[in-house]
Amino acid sequence: MTENDIDDSSAPLIEHLAELRTRLIYSVIAFLVGMVICFTIAEPILNFLSQPIADVLRARGEDPRLIFTAPQEKFFVLIRISMIGGFAIAFPVIAHQLWRFIAPGLYKTEKNAFLPFMISSPLLFLVGASFAHFVVTPLAMNFFIGFSDAIPALANLVAGQGDFEPSAASQEMTTVFLGSVRESLDLSLKFIFAFGLCFQLPVLLTLMGKAGLVSAEGLIAVRKYAVVGILVLAALVTPPDVITQVILFVVVYGLYELSIQLVKRVERKREAELRAQGLWDEDDTDDEVAGKGAGS
Repeated sequence: MTENDIDDSSAPLIEHLAELRTRLIYSVIAFLVGMVICFTIAEPILNFLSQPIADVLRARGEDPRLIFTAPQEKFFVLIRISMIGGFAIAFPVIAHQLWRFIAPGLYKTEKNAFLPFMISSPLLFLVGASFAHFVVTPLAMNFFIGFSDAIPALANLVAGQGDFEPSAASQEMTTVFLGSVRESLDLSLKFIFAFGLCFQLPVLLTLMGKAGLVSAEGLIAVRKYAVVGILVLAALVTPPDVITQVILFVVVYGLYELSIQLVKRVERKREAELRAQGLWDEDDTDDEVAGKGAGS
């Protein structure tokens, strides 16, 4: 048996379904255990997620508190945090069970190629989520909460007050931020998931490169379309403030360029392996280069 041979674990369909059921049961148990653990510390997690809002409010000299408008609102917010946190805690177990289920059907070379991506994917998601929480969310919260001051100040300037200070008349009616626990958490989680998923771009494109579905040259050729797509993505997954959209665009475009370099590395490695096996055809490469030169 060569290293590319599939493991001798062929089994009837019923046995595969039984194994899948076992893996799912283990995954669900791990999720429930993680959810219970997170529920016991859900309040500190909520305070951590709300920290960017609290910092903005403290900087404005306001009381850093969030409110809930329904008796059950905070309870379900804590349940939601527990579910998300429970999945995060259980993810290593879930990924291990998934790997145990699909690994017998992979060649050993495929296992060696696929395993690093299973490790790097959650790490990149964590980097993206951290970037969203510590950089993007404070900027967005400062923009939105501070926007309530910008409108009356601009009105005073237009009215000829000559400065951006609120006039005495405007102080008769003021607006104040009383953040809802649920709405504030939704916005913070939206940033975290948006940036966490966007940071998966190198993993996705590199996997597609290893499968031969994309090439570095093809990614370079569609770069201008990728720029437009990233701009649309930034407009869809972020609030309507320019700063956050620019940050997301710069980050995702940087990841796109990084993906091109990773795909190039995959192609060079594949070429080196084919050369070592004597399977690399120089004539095909020369014909491709000549065809591109004639087309240009």
